[in-house]
Amino acid sequence: MRQAAFALLALAVLVGASSERADDAAISAGKLPAGYRDWRLISISHEEGDLHSIGAILGNDIAIQAFREGKLPFPDGTVIAALHYKHVSSEENDKVFGRPQSFVAGPSTNVQFMVKDSTKYAATRGWRFAHFVDGKPAADDATLQACFACHQAATRDLVFTKYAP
Repeated sequence: MRQAAFALLALAVLVGASSERADDAAISAGKLPAGYRDWRLISISHEEGDLHSIGAILGNDIAIQAFREGKLPFPDGTVIAALHYKHVSSEENDKVFGRPQSFVAGPSTNVQFMVKDSTKYAATRGWRFAHFVDGKPAADDATLQACFACHQAATRDLVFTKYAP
């Protein structure tokens, strides 16, 4: 009985690790990872100024567990996705409220990823950055290096987002 339980546990770990490698492989190949929109919510974001966007920050299972446990640095296999949208006024909602006050997700601006592999991406402190527009990779190496440069200001293993339980 113990051997069967151990075998099932080992299989689950291998399937999970395989999934994380598949996500990294897809992103590295310039493709969006399968099922990323079904990952769990870490937090939301709102950026004004030139960006004027709202976003959903999602994480794979490894990311969610690390956020919940406050584990830093993030473990290898962590993948974080940021889905960004222009935020637009909702006339439909404003009619209900009787005044302009409601904003909703408008057009998608981009999807960004951070993938943790401390060995493979050692030059960027263990993180790979990726940027997609309309499902296609949209950033050159210089842009992705700018992601790394900006994220160095983050005090939690290059991650700005805090977990919103």
